[in-house]
Amino acid sequence: MGGRSLLGPADVSDDKLAGMVADLLGHDTVEVLDSTVERVAYDVPSITTVGRHWVSGTARTPAGEEPFRLFVKHVQAWQHSPTFQQIPAEVREIAAASYPWRIEAEVYRSDLARRLPEGLSMPRAVGVFDVDPDSVVVWLETVPEDVAPWDLAQYERAAYLLGRLAARPGVLELSAVGNFPWDVTGYVDTRLQFDVIPQVQADETWQHPAVARLFGDDLRDRLRAACGLADAYGRELAALPHLASHGDACRNNLLGGQRGDLVLIDFGLWLPKPVGHDLGQLVAGELQLGRAPTTPLGALDERCVAAYARGLADEGFLIDIDVVRRAHALQLFLFNGAPGLPEPGEPDDHIAARALLVRHSLDLLDAT
Repeated sequence: MGGRSLLGPADVSDDKLAGMVADLLGHDTVEVLDSTVERVAYDVPSITTVGRHWVSGTARTPAGEEPFRLFVKHVQAWQHSPTFQQIPAEVREIAAASYPWRIEAEVYRSDLARRLPEGLSMPRAVGVFDVDPDSVVVWLETVPEDVAPWDLAQYERAAYLLGRLAARPGVLELSAVGNFPWDVTGYVDTRLQFDVIPQVQADETWQHPAVARLFGDDLRDRLRAACGLADAYGRELAALPHLASHGDACRNNLLGGQRGDLVLIDFGLWLPKPVGHDLGQLVAGELQLGRAPTTPLGALDERCVAAYARGLADEGFLIDIDVVRRAHALQLFLFNGAPGLPEPGEPDDHIAARALLVRHSLDLLDAT
């Protein structure tokens, strides 16, 4: 059966495709009559994703001819990414081992979907295949692509559900399903110390006209001072309780909005993380993409922290909300604020959004 050459090594045999389509459509067996492939339009870069594709077609089933559509994601080890060549040679071995590219496949091989709290779901995997020792492909059911802007109530609901996810006992049992050794101090010692902090401290970084204008001297000096405390912040954060974490709970990875469940996608950073970790990307995700927030960040933060703490409590995990606030402030700075300087070529509106995020993260540190 032709039509799938665009998948390259991510493709499967016709028999395997028929088996996945039968699973998808709820039949014992089907005959796939045709199939086509198209690339998914997705403009957010990834250091481990080889490709994202839709595979669509028609199958003859016991109920007659039925259409089908599957999402295919091909991921690989970071060292095969073009961006890896930007890493200094002396730390490439450490860097290659530092990114958990295998985790997403292990999440989809698990029964996490059955353990999620009411209100959260995830796509069903009909196939997970190792292509070679350094890459894997997942075949998933399609989910609604609703990424319209959220209001404050929707963010609050998402934060509550992420709190329940973090502390839910059955979910906690699978929080380390990828068997990847990670801790926040290691992140500080590698990503921040080798890449982020040298950029923050370099004078030439701040000579870019838009950066100088939109960040300003005061924000530059505050960011440099906070980066000087990154080791201490990392140690403080590492001592806090660690719970389940999606790892990248931004708006793009929470689909569905107000219509039914929120659907979690992109589990590449699914790891035990300090309490409150998912609040960071929930608050910062849109700003990192250069999108202006629809709600003042202070109000968004306060409502989301409170909702997340309620979610923890509803799963039986009781913790002082001030601890959650401090954990969120530390993580927002280390994972979003410190590495918040713009990439080369970003437009001014994106740089302004990044400056807003950096300033907010520093304000939260000061306030907690």
